[in-house]
Amino acid sequence: MLARLKPRTEFGSPRVLAVTGRRDGWLRVIASERPNAARAWVREDAARLGGTDVWLRVDRSARELTLRRGSRVVRRMPVAVGRPGTPTPLGRFAVTDRLRTGRPDSPYGCCALALSGHQPRLIEGWPGGDRLAVHATPDPATVGTRASLGCMRVRDGDVRALMRVVPLGAVVLVRA
Repeated sequence: MLARLKPRTEFGSPRVLAVTGRRDGWLRVIASERPNAARAWVREDAARLGGTDVWLRVDRSARELTLRRGSRVVRRMPVAVGRPGTPTPLGRFAVTDRLRTGRPDSPYGCCALALSGHQPRLIEGWPGGDRLAVHATPDPATVGTRASLGCMRVRDGDVRALMRVVPLGAVVLVRA
């Protein structure tokens, strides 16, 4: 399949893709337009390369999110993950957008790091789309539990810290 990626995401952020491989003038990238485990390919000469050593690891069973800079742990925080029936998908995703809601009482709290991943097990009637995110919540008592529809909920102060240091394109590794 051939497709053209727009210079901005569906949420209006500059398009930044995480590169996971390179071959014969092509870059293998994580793109939200592809299913969770599938990768896209872009011509290397059509890309401007940069880099970051900042990444996130989510341990679904421990319900913990770890912010890392290379191999160094910068910060650990409790995280709500998907409840039974709508588990948080496992895999390697990338941050596509840093979004501010302007409404701390919204289902996403103050802000969110939108991810390239999708929730394949949506509940009937859910109006929020299938994209995964690390976001705040108006109900902080759910943080550290299995309570979400697949997104990863963190406390308001934690997501604000992530918003300051996690760049677009940063890898998010979700493990069992």
